[in-house]
Amino acid sequence: MLKYKTLIFVILVLFGCGYFSSVSSLELNGFLKSEIVLIPLQVVIAVYMAYRHRSRHKHSVDPDN
Repeated sequence: MLKYKTLIFVILVLFGCGYFSSVSSLELNGFLKSEIVLIPLQVVIAVYMAYRHRSRHKHSVDPDN
């Protein structure tokens, strides 16, 4: 399990470095750059919340049955 966590961490760090480098090279004002940087974080949080919501309802017991 630790091996997979390390591998996932390395992949995420490489993705983050590449994303930061590509956003830094864009010719935009500072406000738009900061908004563009936050988009992946917002997507990840939305996916995580949807996963938690789905898994919570999947394992809950229906009191009507």
